[in-house]
Amino acid sequence: MKHVAVLMGGWSAEREVSMNSGLACSEALKACGYQVSPVDVGRNIAEVLTELKPDVCFNALHGRYGEDGLIQGLLEIMGLPYTHSGVLASAVAMDKPMAKHLFADAGLRCAEGKVFTRKDIENGATYPKPFVVKPFNEGSSVGVTIILDNENMSLAELPWTFGEKVLVETYIPGREIQVAVMGDIALGAVEIKPLGRFYDYEAKYTAGKAEHLMPAPMSREDYDEVMRQALVAHQVLGCRGVSRSDFRFDDTGEEPGKLYILETNTQPGMTSLSLVPEIAAHTGMNFEELVRWIVEDASCDR
Repeated sequence: MKHVAVLMGGWSAEREVSMNSGLACSEALKACGYQVSPVDVGRNIAEVLTELKPDVCFNALHGRYGEDGLIQGLLEIMGLPYTHSGVLASAVAMDKPMAKHLFADAGLRCAEGKVFTRKDIENGATYPKPFVVKPFNEGSSVGVTIILDNENMSLAELPWTFGEKVLVETYIPGREIQVAVMGDIALGAVEIKPLGRFYDYEAKYTAGKAEHLMPAPMSREDYDEVMRQALVAHQVLGCRGVSRSDFRFDDTGEEPGKLYILETNTQPGMTSLSLVPEIAAHTGMNFEELVRWIVEDASCDR
């Protein structure tokens, strides 16, 4: 019987989401017949894993320290196979400006944007509206703020709680499309219609805050194209396992709609409201089958 340590919790801004993902995956893995050790990750994680001696680690951590290459580096040093992407892919995907450079080089359309430091904004730096402010290395839309044309708010007036730098991008109107990739296959695309302004943290993790349209109601040509682009993003970052790429589909004008990639999540959520399990279910793969595949796909980069 394979012994799986499910890493969850941690101390990032996404701790609660990680706990939910980890507990759901732990129960599913037990049902699959694995020996499961749920681990609420602290800074003594190396000692905990040395004592547990698992065969594989299921990485259900989200946000900094768990999704940015750091825990992956530790697991590489310890020689413990782990799920999802490795050190480099995790680090690059979490660094939004760096990921955008790779996406653009691969021919994927990205929103225009600029990196600002805290000092830039204190000195009066501006950006034309409408725009979106994003922390450099947070997930689950933590810290994301949208300022539209008719809103009288400047960069200097926004709350600043995540690091010394932020990415400011031109706001792209249109529809929210998200695509799951598993291994070398794009599984499917779902459209998200949040009840609020955008698909924020609350909409992602609160029942009834967003409508999910699966499969995304797009023309066959556009659907195939967003699937292709998600697979390109997965591959150009060097991801393995499961990823989820987020797009805006701007079909608000008279011209054909344009796809913009926003980011790729190397460790997508695995809660009851998460999109990857929903997309997998649409293909006929239930939650237990999904987590079993993820565990059996685990490895080290080296």
